[in-house]
Amino acid sequence: MYPQIFSTLLVPKAQELIATSHRFGGSRVKAQEFFEGGFRKAFEKIQVAQNPEYPLTVYYAFKQSESEDDENGSGGPAIASTGWETMLEGLLSSGFQVTGTWPMRSEMSTRNVGRGTNALASSIVLACRLLPESAAITTRKDFLASIKKELPRAVRDLQKGNIAPVDLAQAAIGPGMAVFSRYKKVLESDGAPMRVRTALGLINQTLDEVLSEQEGEFDPDTRWALAWFEQHAFDEGLYGEAEVLATAKALSISGLGESGILYSRAGKVRLLRRDELSENWNPSTEHRLTVWAVTQHLIRSLDKNGETATATLANKVGGQAEIARDLAYRLYVLSERRGWAEEAGYYNSLVVSWPAIAPKAFALT
Repeated sequence: MYPQIFSTLLVPKAQELIATSHRFGGSRVKAQEFFEGGFRKAFEKIQVAQNPEYPLTVYYAFKQSESEDDENGSGGPAIASTGWETMLEGLLSSGFQVTGTWPMRSEMSTRNVGRGTNALASSIVLACRLLPESAAITTRKDFLASIKKELPRAVRDLQKGNIAPVDLAQAAIGPGMAVFSRYKKVLESDGAPMRVRTALGLINQTLDEVLSEQEGEFDPDTRWALAWFEQHAFDEGLYGEAEVLATAKALSISGLGESGILYSRAGKVRLLRRDELSENWNPSTEHRLTVWAVTQHLIRSLDKNGETATATLANKVGGQAEIARDLAYRLYVLSERRGWAEEAGYYNSLVVSWPAIAPKAFALT
């Protein structure tokens, strides 16, 4: 009945929307033009057929690690990946605006194809609406002002919803792109329209600023530990360097040692590792309780003893437990930025397990 369906030995690939240079005589430029043009054509047809009464949802899969020159355009979790940018450019240039995004853990890293590879690990769902004809034009300055005003509240709401740290950057795209895409154009200082890649970079930068500003709720000892961790993790560093950093925060190395967060010997200083922490730690006996210590003890308890024991510990530290969860977000970002994947995983696990830990901790009060 339909002989053309099986007229080839392999699945036809010519129209597949990927940027592979070998299909264009090795030209990466032509491959990219095909990739970007295809997205625009696809979304233009969708725009014509889209009922304005209902949102459009776009399900986009990306790789766990991002490469700036990724040929297949699948991108990665960093929000400035080539494929991600191209898809958004096509979406917005076709008359849509992004009103929300939500990440999904759609693949298991333990499956055979995913082990040791850059195979698909996550996906992101975008909610979109048609951009009204009355949409305004704005400037880079006003766009930045709106981002800095609206994104902090959105990030806090995402954290209250217990979004995993590994997914926070993707989820933050939603409120950020909602600001950018509500305008027909965002004009740069030279009058040129701002590119999606630039907007994504500014959103990412603002997200980092928001997380940094949350450090204000941490005690001075914890802020010192954060600064030291960013440079050395749990490795040794020079005593003099640690002392300069402590003095700048009106602290002393001896005092930090009393708080139980560092080890100092023979001119070297390092943060205490979790396997060095006391199993019988009692926060009520600590005269200098820090958010850093609470966070590391909670992670150790979760790793060694599970959620119930961790809930008991969270109950003992009271309101410090919620602040410790906020610190876990910050430590995840620092660890991921430095490529400390294993360490990042511990902080992600604490946040992900929090919906199971918090109710049990509350029930114990």
